[in-house]
Amino acid sequence: MATPLLIQKKDVVLVKPAGSTPCEVLSLSTLDNDQVVELLYQTVYVYQGNNNNNLDPCLVIKQALSKVLVYYYPLAGKLKREHDNKLRITCNADGVPFQEAYADCELSSLHYLDGIDSETSRLLSFEWPSESEYGYHPFVLRVTKFSCGGFTITMGLSHSICDGSGAAQFYKALSELASGKSEPAIKPVWERERLVGTAREDAIVPPIDMSCLAKSPFLPCTDVAHESFYVTEEAIRRLKMRLSRELGKKEMESFTTVEIFGAYVWRSRSRALQLSSDGKTMFCMIMGIRKVLNPPLSVGYYGNAILYSSHVVMTARELDEFPLWKVAKLIKESKKVLTSSNFVQKMMDRKETMLQNFVELEISQGSSCLELTDWRHIGLVEDVDFGWKEIVNMIPLAWNKAFIDLCMILPPCKGKSGVRVLVTLPEAAMTKMKGEMQILNQY
Repeated sequence: MATPLLIQKKDVVLVKPAGSTPCEVLSLSTLDNDQVVELLYQTVYVYQGNNNNNLDPCLVIKQALSKVLVYYYPLAGKLKREHDNKLRITCNADGVPFQEAYADCELSSLHYLDGIDSETSRLLSFEWPSESEYGYHPFVLRVTKFSCGGFTITMGLSHSICDGSGAAQFYKALSELASGKSEPAIKPVWERERLVGTAREDAIVPPIDMSCLAKSPFLPCTDVAHESFYVTEEAIRRLKMRLSRELGKKEMESFTTVEIFGAYVWRSRSRALQLSSDGKTMFCMIMGIRKVLNPPLSVGYYGNAILYSSHVVMTARELDEFPLWKVAKLIKESKKVLTSSNFVQKMMDRKETMLQNFVELEISQGSSCLELTDWRHIGLVEDVDFGWKEIVNMIPLAWNKAFIDLCMILPPCKGKSGVRVLVTLPEAAMTKMKGEMQILNQY
């Protein structure tokens, strides 16, 4: 990046709720307790300056945070995994770590963080250790002002407390109070007991036979690269047309962007990693269950309501040689399992059984599995106005843990159509992945 990003930071302060809040200890759901999601994920939101607004965004957002914590008071507490392997949050109004910062450059010189490299983006992260015998802060916030009057908001939120939709609900509430509203349009609801599974002996899953999984010569590794690939709307349209032509008149299918992207990225990633041809590789899609549950979750529920609900298994050779439409069709068919009888309950029972039996799930550098999540329609960028101009860009920061298996579909920067695809791979495999994604834009 041509423009260096030099940031001056103020001391961290704890922002407490503006009013009285309950003093209690809250339990979480089975899905919240999943060890895989116990991490602080940080997202940066980019806003242009507003010449007609002389307010200080740091002050406005800090005051709004104090107000919104009256409603979302668990976020001002401490989160801890106890001796029984369950997470609990102590609601003590301890406060949310908040930091002001200043960057002596214009956001336009950084292209509003569009295409920013991961090392530069990490300069906007909020690293503030808070672990103690009482737990750790599940939420942190940082506002960085730029010389142009624009600013960024870095929101670090424990995935154990919120999934993407829950984070979007909270962020929208924060913006509503910052822009002058007296209360959030949607009131938060805890109700974590709705998604608690039952531990059962028959829910125990035998360990996976690791010998049959595809291997990569690049893993394990210590050098990990993160890349965000922009794919134009025209490239997506051409790819859909190509798949329709391959299917022919005898079997026309209507594929979603996720199904097509899932197939293309899965195959491209397998090629980039040079997976062993006879080994098995798996595609998993992270999907929401809010609309599937009966009765549905209350409006305002902000906990985890997602499952790995789409699984396709192929050998690396099959994935490489099958026509892309066939891979996309397998993904399309696998998504139907979410609506099958008792699927959600069975998955929660399985997770609860593992939790109570202290079954550890390692965060693997998983060459054999691709996990796809779609952030385009969860409300993280739509209609979120802090009283300045609308949001220009949103980028997730690279995870502290190296999730080689995770791939994210993101909305484009303002003014663009199409999608972005965030991929994490060993550095040795990323060059090949770049070539595969370049081909996609040339279809």
